[in-house]
Amino acid sequence: MNKLRAVILSFILSVAAIIPAAAEIKMNPLFTDNMVMQQKSDAPVWGKAAPGAKIKVTTSWNKKSYTAEADKDGKWMVKVRTPKAGGPYSMKISENGETPLIINNILIGEVWLCSGQSNMQMPVNGKTWNPVNNHEQELKDAAKHTKIRLLTVERTSSPVPEEDFNAYGDGWTVCSPENIAEFSAAAYFFGREIHLKRGVPVGLIHSSWGGTVIEAWMSKDALAGVKDLGTQAEMVSGWPADKKEREAKSTATLNAWNRLLSTYDDVYVQFDDFKDEKFDDTRWDNMKLPGNIEQKYNNFDGHVLLRKSIEIPASWAGKSITMHMGGVDDKDVTYFNGRKIGENSNWKKKIAYKVPAELVKAGKALIAIRIIDKAGNGGIVGNDQSFYLQGPDGSKISLAGDWKSKKDADYKSMPPRPIIYTEKYWSTVLYNAMIHPLIPYCIKGAIWYQGCANVTRAYQYQDLMRLMIANWRELWGCNFPFYITQLANYTKRQTAPTESTWAELREAQSMAAKVVPNTGIAVTIDIGEANDIHPRNKQEVGRRLALQALNKTYGMNVVCSGPVYEGYEVDGNTIRIRFSSTNKGLVAKGDKLEGFTIAGADHKFHWADAKIVGNCVEVSCKDVPRPLAVRYAWAHNPLGNLYNGAGLPASPFRTDCWQGVTINNTTRY
Repeated sequence: MNKLRAVILSFILSVAAIIPAAAEIKMNPLFTDNMVMQQKSDAPVWGKAAPGAKIKVTTSWNKKSYTAEADKDGKWMVKVRTPKAGGPYSMKISENGETPLIINNILIGEVWLCSGQSNMQMPVNGKTWNPVNNHEQELKDAAKHTKIRLLTVERTSSPVPEEDFNAYGDGWTVCSPENIAEFSAAAYFFGREIHLKRGVPVGLIHSSWGGTVIEAWMSKDALAGVKDLGTQAEMVSGWPADKKEREAKSTATLNAWNRLLSTYDDVYVQFDDFKDEKFDDTRWDNMKLPGNIEQKYNNFDGHVLLRKSIEIPASWAGKSITMHMGGVDDKDVTYFNGRKIGENSNWKKKIAYKVPAELVKAGKALIAIRIIDKAGNGGIVGNDQSFYLQGPDGSKISLAGDWKSKKDADYKSMPPRPIIYTEKYWSTVLYNAMIHPLIPYCIKGAIWYQGCANVTRAYQYQDLMRLMIANWRELWGCNFPFYITQLANYTKRQTAPTESTWAELREAQSMAAKVVPNTGIAVTIDIGEANDIHPRNKQEVGRRLALQALNKTYGMNVVCSGPVYEGYEVDGNTIRIRFSSTNKGLVAKGDKLEGFTIAGADHKFHWADAKIVGNCVEVSCKDVPRPLAVRYAWAHNPLGNLYNGAGLPASPFRTDCWQGVTINNTTRY
């Protein structure tokens, strides 16, 4: 019996050996259950199989089959004709007639790519983010919109263009309270508006990463002629293609550099007694905190010492209290009344240091902090509300405001921070990993929310924004619509006319929308927050982006823009500004029109008197008898209350072309 079993087993194995096994078809991660395909298009469908395999794709909406043969690398692609919006449908993909792979619950509708940095990444109610306005109701309402489908590209970088990507979750997901919580809020509210107004399914491909520069989202070819960045892109392309090799190399070089800095720190600390109450800081500088030390000490890397005296109430004496900081970049060592209470080197972590009861005495107390900034920006992050002492009874003492500051160890004589091959800041690395794998998936258009990371290079951004739009369109082979979110107001409100990197970046965005065909801009200058770079009113961001698409892409009769500066005339001591997109007339929200400044030949701007006259604004100032130029809402967080009859705000602008503050900045490295 055992011999018979052995013979049978041997026969089965020999037969199996001569029957070719069906190779598993691997689809690009864009093709999963619950996906949305662009309606009325010849939509590419692609993947990998065995070289030479015969591929057949059959769609349920028209019962048609499309065939292709995998090339020598196993790559194949077909283009399937999609119908008008509808579904659900399915799609079968088979190799050499074997059992097909089936993709179910496909909807046909409108597909939009949503990209940028943290304000695009900010979710509806993410675990590590502040939630959007009215987030609880928004999550509940998401259950109503199952014809909105979501796909988020995993955040990673690469020095070379990748063919595939990883998607968070299982690929495309159906809109639900659970799935929308961690999804891009700006993208979701945009898509929801399109879905409701057009009555069609909407697919949202979300590919963004906080803190990233625009050149990271551009291809090597697009940057070839750009000063500094073209050279950087060429350098990046020579990095190790293998991710593990890049990580190992980065870790080794960074550890060696940190060891060198540690030695330097130990030797060159000048003021180790700065934490003592009797230390004399009367000749030290003043610095506003929270904030970046670069705002005070331009391009400084090293140690900065900080001191502040505060008054402790008698009710706190002899009881443990807590010191809160939003976060620290790169590292802090913090002291209370001369004793160390904590240190932290994770800039994302919100700090809460316990102050022992024996250190808490009624009257004056001294807080001293050593900030260690190794590279890039450094300081205490967060807003005024996140920086405070909390007493045993829950009461708070704000620590925001003026601190005494002093530069200590300066790293200028040290070797610069080494290249970290896995970072997201380098030219091309996000295009390679997070955009290139999506091409040529058929999309209707793209929305973009980025710019904060480029504000110091706003003049350069004028070219980069135009180049990136052209770059993506060329690669997709389609002149798709591209809608830009202009940067919202941020930081403390201006109190005097000023130059502004943020204003120059907004101008660069407006210029791109004006000169590049099939684009538009959603102005958000009125819905930002002074103390939070991530404003919570993402509903209005999404709505204003959708207004651009509804008007320009879908041809609906909706107003999509606030007043737009068109030109000016000088009439004696007055400058008359002309506007288009006034929609039933210009409107000042408030008692009087604000936000206008005016200057003469000395280029010195003064607050101006402004009044609406028809579709114009007349601007003058008694201190400027011969005016030459006007600016409106020209600041990080400007005054400005000019709207049109549709309730949409005017975009910041200037009539002059005088040299700005970012014209000579071309690269962050």
